[in-house]
Amino acid sequence: MKQLMHTIKKKDQEQQRLAVLRLELNYELAVLYEAMQNDDNDQARKCKEQLKRIRNELIQLNGL
Repeated sequence: MKQLMHTIKKKDQEQQRLAVLRLELNYELAVLYEAMQNDDNDQARKCKEQLKRIRNELIQLNGL
């Protein structure tokens, strides 16, 4: 029973993390779009790095 509760809690935490990652993904895409519109290459590079990090974490959580 204890193991079942632990599994359910872990699954719930993963679902919450996926939701947060999707919000972060949308935000970074918006910032990247704005940086590209303003020809801000430094900000665009930073956004791309963040997007790669988010992508890797989504893959680890099987959310992509």
